[in-house]
Amino acid sequence: MKPFFTLWMTRNKEFYRDRGSLSWAFIFPILLIIGCALAFSDQDKTLLQIGYFPDKAEVPGLAAINSNYSKNISYSDLEKAKLRLRNHQLHAVVDTESKTIWVNNLATESQLIKQLLENTDHSFLLSEINGKPVRYVDWVIPGVLGMNIMFSALFGVGYVLVRYRKNGVLKRIHATPVSAFEFLAAQVASRLIIVVVASTVIFVGSDLALDLMVEGSRLNLLIVSIFGASSMISLGLLIACRTDSEELAGGILNAATWPMMFLSGIWFSMDDSPLYLQQLAQFLPLTHLVEAARDIMINGTGLIDVMDHIMIMLAFTVFSLFFASVFFRWHK
Repeated sequence: MKPFFTLWMTRNKEFYRDRGSLSWAFIFPILLIIGCALAFSDQDKTLLQIGYFPDKAEVPGLAAINSNYSKNISYSDLEKAKLRLRNHQLHAVVDTESKTIWVNNLATESQLIKQLLENTDHSFLLSEINGKPVRYVDWVIPGVLGMNIMFSALFGVGYVLVRYRKNGVLKRIHATPVSAFEFLAAQVASRLIIVVVASTVIFVGSDLALDLMVEGSRLNLLIVSIFGASSMISLGLLIACRTDSEELAGGILNAATWPMMFLSGIWFSMDDSPLYLQQLAQFLPLTHLVEAARDIMINGTGLIDVMDHIMIMLAFTVFSLFFASVFFRWHK
């Protein structure tokens, strides 16, 4: 462990002595907090969102709603659709198998749908679910935190590793009794502290400024963030394990962030996206980080309930770190 701790302390000192990187690590979270406070202050909703299980069907009464003012989403999991209804992300759930329509008794939009159904002849049973509303800012903050972790982890270690190789630092370290795995593990541990501290600053600042909904344990949220950050850092090391071109590394890192930005549900739900895109998103570590964080913050779930997400992020970390050490190149 001595080489590991030596490399870990060396990388920490290098970061702390780089005033530009150190300053930006704390300035960027503050800018994110201000941006969130300004962008998400208006929570006006104009669309009626109706979920159908398992497929959409014509329901007398709901047809009166103009399609320009409603969105219909099909779900293969009824409990998932009802959870969205409790969180006010849907305004009604139509179960076409049991002929039941679920509405949220605390949502104004659901009451409108309920009145339309009560004044129309139909064969559906009307049932009610109670659940307090989830603001968009409460829903999107886990995605913002995940996005910050992704960029800080991937680019934070990717460019450093390329610079080390380009400047001959790795060549000198290679002359010491340090294995590639020890070196990469030290990089993960060092960057993990920076990423987690920065994410904690964003979360605490956003909570103070926006009074976020946090139904679950903050400690569980921290644990999930650690696993998510580790998977992202390991991916960045895997991408930069051989190249000595900053331009090439930047292109590959951008190519890795692009699908996660759009498919991991950072800004919008993937519920109404094509099935193949939802399946593709499950192969991205950011998807599991964001979904686990949202389950803890909004639904109050525990670690056991999000253990599948944690295990996937852990497997991604081990996989990336192993292959990064196998294909690692010390020299240009």
